Amino acid sequence: MKSKIFMYLFIFTALFVLFQFMNAKKAKESYDAKIANLEEQLQTQETEKTAVIDSLVDANLDLTYFRLDSDEEAIAYFEEQGYDAKKLELTIIDQIIGQNKADKDNPIVPFVGMEGKMAINKVRLLNHKWIIADFTDGVYWGQLFIIYDVREDGVVDFEVQKSFLYPRS
Repeated sequence: MKSKIFMYLFIFTALFVLFQFMNAKKAKESYDAKIANLEEQLQTQETEKTAVIDSLVDANLDLTYFRLDSDEEAIAYFEEQGYDAKKLELTIIDQIIGQNKADKDNPIVPFVGMEGKMAINKVRLLNHKWIIADFTDGVYWGQLFIIYDVREDGVVDFEVQKSFLYPRS
C-alpha cells in the first residue's frame, strides 16, 4: 500500500512537473513573441523619429539660409571692417525698431498709418547689405526691402528699395 501511494505520488509529481514545463514553455514563447513585436515597434519608431529629426534639420537649414548669422561671407565682410557681426546685427535691428514712436509713424516706412501709427514689427538681416522688415498700423500691414550700409565711422544708412502694403481684406 505504501509503495502504491509513492508510485501514485511519483506519477502525480511527474505529470505536475510536465504540466508546469509545458505551461512555462508556452509562456516563454508568448513573452518572446511580445518582446519581438515590441522591438519591431521600437525600431519603427526610431526610424520615424530619425526621419522627423532629419526633416526638421532640413527645414531649419532652409529657414536660416537667408540670415546674416548663417552667411559666412557676410560675417567675414563685417569682420574685415572690424565689427562683430552678431553685435552689429542687434544694433541695426535696435536702430530700425527704435524709430517706432507712439505719436508718429516710423520714418523708414513709406506709408502713412490709416488706423494708427505705422510701426516696424520684425526685422531680418539677410546679408551684409539687405534687410527685410514687416510693418503694421494695427489694421494694415506690409513689408519692406531695405538696403543698408555701415560707414567707416559706424553710422548705418538705410534706403528703402521696395515696399508693399497688403490690401485690407
